Order: sequence, then C-alpha cells, then structure tokens
Amino acid sequence: MTQTPILLVLLLALSSAAYYFGCKRAFRVADGKIRKLHSLPGYYGLYVALWAALPALLILCAWLLFQGSIITRMVVSSLPESIQQLGPDRLNLVVNDIRNLVSGNIVSGQPDATMLAAAEYYRSLLSVCRNLLFAVVLVVAGLCGWFGYSKIRVQHRARNGVESIVNGLLVACSTVAILTTVGIVLSVLFESIRFFQAVPITEFLFGLEWSPQIALRADQAGSSGAFGAVPLFAGTLLITFIAMTVAVPIGLMSALYLAEYASARVRAVAKPLLEVLAGIPTVVYGFFAALTVAPFIRESGSFLGLDVASESALAAGLVMGMMIIPFVSSLSDDVINAVPQSLREGAYGMGATSSETIRRVIFPAALPGIVGAILLAVSRAIGETMIVVMAAGLASNLTANPLEAVTTVTVQIVTLLVGDQEFDSPKTLAAFALGLVLFLVTLALNFVALYIVRKYREQYD
Repeated sequence: MTQTPILLVLLLALSSAAYYFGCKRAFRVADGKIRKLHSLPGYYGLYVALWAALPALLILCAWLLFQGSIITRMVVSSLPESIQQLGPDRLNLVVNDIRNLVSGNIVSGQPDATMLAAAEYYRSLLSVCRNLLFAVVLVVAGLCGWFGYSKIRVQHRARNGVESIVNGLLVACSTVAILTTVGIVLSVLFESIRFFQAVPITEFLFGLEWSPQIALRADQAGSSGAFGAVPLFAGTLLITFIAMTVAVPIGLMSALYLAEYASARVRAVAKPLLEVLAGIPTVVYGFFAALTVAPFIRESGSFLGLDVASESALAAGLVMGMMIIPFVSSLSDDVINAVPQSLREGAYGMGATSSETIRRVIFPAALPGIVGAILLAVSRAIGETMIVVMAAGLASNLTANPLEAVTTVTVQIVTLLVGDQEFDSPKTLAAFALGLVLFLVTLALNFVALYIVRKYREQYD
C-alpha cells in the first residue's frame, strides 16, 4: 500500500506525457493548420491522456480491492488442516496475528514456527503482488495510451470522445453517491427491523422511560431495559427549539443588515468576523457552555430563586444557537444578494422605503434560499452531539423545563455505540432505530420546506 502513491505519481506523469504527445500528433496530422482539425488540439491530448489513465486506474482500484482477500485465502490454504478447521472467530484471530507479524505489530501470543512461516509466505505474496501491480498498471497505461494515440486523425471527433468519457465519469460518480445513500438507508433499516423484533415499535415510539441497559445476568437489576424514546425526542426538540430561537432572528437580522444597510467597509469587516464562528470546533463550544454559560445560568437562577440544574437544556441550546448563527446569516446573505437589483430599483422608483422593499420584494424573492438556510441550521442543531454532552448531560428526562438536564437522540446513539459492542442485543440495535427516526424526521423537514417554498415563493419574469 505504501507504493500506491508512487504508482499514482507515475500514472500522472504518463498521462501528462500522453497529453503532450497527443497534442503534438494533432498538429502533425493537420500539417500545423488548426482549422483542418475537427476539435482543438487540447481535446486530442485529453483523449490520449484519458485513454492512458482511466483503464489503469480501474485496474489499480480493482487490484487493491481484492488483493487482501485473495492473499488471505492463499495463506489460509497453506496452513495446516487443524488450523483451517477452526471456527470463524478463531481463524480470524490467527489471520490477524499473521498480518500483525508482517506489519511488525503486537500479536495475541507467542508465534510458533507455523505462524512465522505463514507470515513469511504472506510477506512474499504481498511483495509479488506489489511488483506485479506496478508492471500491469504501467503496461496497461502504455498500451491504452498508444491505442488512443493511434486513433488521432484530422477528422477524429476528439471533443465528442472526451465529452462522452467525462459524461460517463459523472454518471458513475452520481451512481456511487446514490448507491451509497441507498446502502446507508438499507443498513440502518435492516438493523432497526432486528431491534423492533425484540422491542415493540409502540414501546419505542410512545414509551416514556429510556434505560437501555441490558444486564449480563438474569438476576441483575434492570435486566429487562426500557426503550421508550419519547424523552430523547423531547430533549432533542427542546434544545433545537432554543438554538433556533437564538440563531434564526440573529442570523436573519445580521444578513439583512449586511446585505442592505451596511457600508462596504463595515461588511468587509463584520462578515468575516461573523463567519469565524463557523470555524470554531464544537468541543470548544462545549467547553464554553460547560465552564461559562452553564455556571452563569445556574448562578442567575439561584439569584432569582430558581432551581437550575448544573447541566441544563438552556445552556446547551444557547451555545448551540451561537454556533449555527453563521449557517443562517451567511447563506441568507448570499441569497438576499442574489435577488436582482432591478427589483430593488423598481420598488424604490415606486416610492417604497428600504424597509418596505425588504418586506414586500426582497424577502419574498429570497424566501426559498432562506428556508433552505434555516433547514440546514435545524439539521445542524439536531445532529450536534458534543455541546449536548458537555452542557446538557446524559439524563433522559421527559421535561419541557429548559433549566433541567436532558439528552438528545444523537448523544444516545454515540453512547450506545461507544466501546466494543456486539450487534446482537437491543441495547446496541437501539442506536440504529434512533438513526432511522432521525432520517425520517429530516426527510419530513425537507418535504415541509418544499411545501412552504412552493406555496409562498414569488416568481418574477
């Protein structure tokens, strides 16, 4: 694997050379007269370079994808029969020890002569595969590049060929993205189905107690567990509501000021300073919430005679709102600036003031983008974990009081999957059920946003 970057550099150099010679051949077959060529010389060079690079890259990716499994099978087949007949878990442990011996890492026990021989065999196979990969990839790149080079003629449609190849690459990338999304959804769905086979879906969606601790012994307390997710949903909605109450007004007002009222000098300073908030790591926000905001809220509540928990939804929501202000302000500012200037000039020409122009012309025209910015901010708030862990805690309390400790869906997903887990108990599978609910909620938010945009959008000719 360490030689792969070197191979990629060689492929890049070979493709560059193919581009140069392709352009040179195009000039030569046209006797130096570009107007005789069907396409520009650069397209001929790209055509040859793509022929040299793409087949070699496909072989490289396929080789690296299957090389490990093939070598492992060959090594396992060389082991004694007694080792080959071990169970899958024991055999995987042996294979991992062989790989660790090859890479110089720590093994689970003292390696014997069989293990050392298998490691040496693995190392020799790996060396042969690497050398063969170099030869095959470079030979394929050279042969395919020569084929593309030989196809160059005066009336060869190089541009059409390049565009067809690029179009195929775009389709392939789109297909990979779609299949990845489908794979994620199906994996979450299948694991969620396994969870709902152990826990009724009605208990999960409408239960009021969340305690997913499954005991290891039948006589241990709390062996049955409780998987009512309503406290998690309530905590997520409460913190998200507080965050959006902070972020949406401040973000929208900031965007309107920067886009319509601020001078060029003020905008040049204020906008970058506002966007700095988006670059601060969430763990820093978490420390700020836990060490500054939460104690301030607690002391203020004690001064007013209120009972405030050391970790509260209010502290997490306020800091989270500060964090997502740039998501609303920056995107809304870009959308507002994208409204045609002619609309503003027409409103001013009819005697409208700046505030009337913003309310009746600019805001309706920018509404789709503003809704998209708010939806992005909501998704960011729902998916935040670190701030909630450090400022709101892990207590699954069913409450609407922002002064109490709550938890969210994402925090519980992380908690359930931390450490070495086996995906055969409701405790671990509950994380996938929570992830499925988050996916459905996000999908519903998208549908609502589309409905709002279509209903209230202003269209201009």
